[in-house]
Amino acid sequence: MRFWGVRGTVPCPQEPMLRYGGNTSCIEVKCGDNRLIFDAGTGLRLLGNHLAATGDSSAAHLFFTHTHIDHIAGLPFFRPAYSRNNQFEFWAGHLRAHGSTLQQVLVQLMQPPLFPVPLGIMHACVCFHDFTPGEVFTPYTGVMLHTLGLNHPGGATGYRIEFAGHVMCIVTDVEHRIGIRDEQIVEFIRGSDIVVYDCTYTDEEYPRYVGWGHSTWQEGIRLCDAADAGRLVAFHHDPEHDDAFLDDMARKMARQRPGSLVAAEGLTLRP
Repeated sequence: MRFWGVRGTVPCPQEPMLRYGGNTSCIEVKCGDNRLIFDAGTGLRLLGNHLAATGDSSAAHLFFTHTHIDHIAGLPFFRPAYSRNNQFEFWAGHLRAHGSTLQQVLVQLMQPPLFPVPLGIMHACVCFHDFTPGEVFTPYTGVMLHTLGLNHPGGATGYRIEFAGHVMCIVTDVEHRIGIRDEQIVEFIRGSDIVVYDCTYTDEEYPRYVGWGHSTWQEGIRLCDAADAGRLVAFHHDPEHDDAFLDDMARKMARQRPGSLVAAEGLTLRP
């Protein structure tokens, strides 16, 4: 698992943010030689440049947690999608409930007055898949992908990746209810090696943002403890949380749950 973008809401390239990074949501997961990409925030541009430079960009599955702008803004700048030699499959699980499709949303993103060139200019072979959360997929032989609907305005999807006896979970964007544990998430992440969780706020900040669709690192610890899960990785950082704030958060997380980490651009983890 490698993090290419760790922020939520909006990119923040200011100097006080640079150690953890200012790009929005994008995570790459390699299962052997096979690649899964989660979200197409502005971090996807960095991943695309890396893949183009290394010549390692012929195929991948790209799974969207949802299609709010901070999770799709990097797609128009994903260089491998413009090559006829490449093939990608795009997946989303939150749009059927709204009578829409992933392809329709991305077409709207890449058209005037929002963008100068259309989605069709991407010459790679791209297939679009819409699904219902709860479905299970095998994108590659030996790779099992479980999905879960999350509490977020407009909907979002969590992913559980199982491969070679190991489990990684990505649970963002999600809002919890104060004092009420989400048992669906507990069962979804149970026994996993790594849990990437929406830690946009702290418990102290959270009451000011009820209804905004996000959670806290303290809630992430409570969920991982209940699920007997492994390492918690704080993700989807608020754009107002600078490096010093995240350093302090990392220290507090490590004290409360040793092994916990705060995601930063370039961080690579193995189960």
